[in-house]
Amino acid sequence: MKFVDEALITVNAGNGGNGSGSFRREKFIQYGGPDGGDGGRGGSVFLEGDSGLNTLVDFRHNRSYKAPNGQGGSGSNMTGKSGEDISIRVPLGTIVTENETGEQIGEVTGHGQQLLVAQGGRGGLGNVHFKSSTNRAPRKTVPGSPGESRALHLELKVLADVGLLGFPNAGKSTLISAVSAARPKVADYPFTTLYPNLGVVRIDYERSFVIADIPGLIEGAAEGSGLGIQFLKHLQRTRLLLHLVDLAPLTSDSNPAEQVRQLELEMQKFDPGLMDKPRWLVFSKADLLPDGEAKEKAEEVVAELGWDGPWMLISSVAHSGTEELMQRVSAELELLADEESRAVREPETAEFPEEPFDP
Repeated sequence: MKFVDEALITVNAGNGGNGSGSFRREKFIQYGGPDGGDGGRGGSVFLEGDSGLNTLVDFRHNRSYKAPNGQGGSGSNMTGKSGEDISIRVPLGTIVTENETGEQIGEVTGHGQQLLVAQGGRGGLGNVHFKSSTNRAPRKTVPGSPGESRALHLELKVLADVGLLGFPNAGKSTLISAVSAARPKVADYPFTTLYPNLGVVRIDYERSFVIADIPGLIEGAAEGSGLGIQFLKHLQRTRLLLHLVDLAPLTSDSNPAEQVRQLELEMQKFDPGLMDKPRWLVFSKADLLPDGEAKEKAEEVVAELGWDGPWMLISSVAHSGTEELMQRVSAELELLADEESRAVREPETAEFPEEPFDP
């Protein structure tokens, strides 16, 4: 299935039904009076999160959605039937903005979460509301109000706990296929991955997390080179970045340390906030080098970069170090979750200077 992360749709809520101008007509009742009922409410349009979706491809062909109108009121004070609301299923991580103004309406991040994007029109008032002691036969009614109509821009930013970052052929797809049930395309040429792949890493019965394989980035990605500008945004929602470094690149003149610096520069250009995320160096393809040489080469890169953060040496093909890596990642995510919950429970309070007491 083709990965689509942006779509433009139009939504139209239903109009409210008109109020009724009716008078009571019954045998043996000489002065019946008004009995016109109100119109029904028009249907509203909601976006609803669905964890079973991971792309906006459904909106490539169906781009217009309209809720039913409310029915008009009738005699005997009968209110018209309201139009049914409609829910449009979208993947988690969908950001909704109004296309004309650019105003962000909201985002859908939870399964079953509903976001109102077009409010149905209110039903009109029947003439029964306008009777009085001086106006016993009112003919005034109020028509139903029109429903909202909007052009919406949908943008998907994948929801994942961990993002895999690196140059093409760094081993990202091989790693995600080794630690999860995801089966991305793996080949010995650059840009094998053309769209993000999500995989669930299950540590045990109660612990799991989502990992995202982002297409390989190259120098100039923030300016649109390669596929970077299209998918760098998907790293913004991750909580931890694993920067994969190829210890056995296809070309002998490739410098792993220089590649790390280039990607750091692209991240800084695209969104400086990406540099604030926890990031680990993961040296891949250790099985392609003789024993001891892989660790020695990794240590050289760490020294050249002056890297003081966590780093690991793995081989996804040989499943060497991958289980330990996922265990450490799971533990780190739990620590980050504890810190976030603690920050919510204990918000920072501003400190004000003490003022001198003036009796």
